Amino acid sequence: MFGGVNLLNAQNTAMALEQAPLLRDSQAALNRLRRMIIEASAYAQEGHIPSAFSILNILWVLYTHILQIDPKHPDTLDRDRFVLSKGHASLGLYAVLADKGFFPLEELDTFGRYNSSLGGHPDTRKVPGVEASTGSLGHGFPMAVGMALGFKIKKQPNRVFCLVGDGECNEGSIWESALLASHHQLSNLCCIVDYNHSTDRALLMGDLAQKFNAFAWETLTIDGHNEIEILEALTTKTDNKPLAIIAETIKGFGCAVMENEPAWHHKFPTEAELETLIEGLS
Repeated sequence: MFGGVNLLNAQNTAMALEQAPLLRDSQAALNRLRRMIIEASAYAQEGHIPSAFSILNILWVLYTHILQIDPKHPDTLDRDRFVLSKGHASLGLYAVLADKGFFPLEELDTFGRYNSSLGGHPDTRKVPGVEASTGSLGHGFPMAVGMALGFKIKKQPNRVFCLVGDGECNEGSIWESALLASHHQLSNLCCIVDYNHSTDRALLMGDLAQKFNAFAWETLTIDGHNEIEILEALTTKTDNKPLAIIAETIKGFGCAVMENEPAWHHKFPTEAELETLIEGLS
């Protein structure tokens, strides 16, 4: 269910219901991508698998139903922009980009290897479809705000979507950027917070929707693994305000062994674990 300010209208809901069969059919594809992510991490002995799984549903809906972008021509000026500010979840983005045709699926097998374009953090100079080099938490969101402001100044229709982590919201640059975005009424900007509560052990973030509201944003709170809710939220229009979507997620979602298990944060599967993890994908 949605929380915060519910801006959904009948048109959004009708579109979501129309897309429902397609969204349900995506589950097989998502499990295939989860397997590829696990295998890529195991082969590279690197990667943040649970962080990638946490955001996979959101990325899938964005690149399947929302973003106006052509994988064959990823640099066209009229494209929408997506910034993965929590860059350590790069495997999730790489899997979706490869599946959508930005680069060959086989390239995922090179993740983390010498001379591979697919590093632990995404590099806009090397990977087609990556709009910003991110990884240092709190850096991607300010870049997204700058993109959105530039489009508004130029009166261009491009939209900007940025995904940040809940732990990343500890960074002061997030709130400085949030204040700037609301001041300039960037209704072409959407910030998605992956609220998987992984930072709770260090610092409780509390009601993030309330915090964004305090910075004069419109907010929605959704189930970050329910693709109908994700689609409805991402198609919500605001009036002269940026939109924050607080996506309640489970770290490691789709793999029972990893779900909400801190030990898996930056751990790669051993050869003995690989088959068991793949068999356990939901």
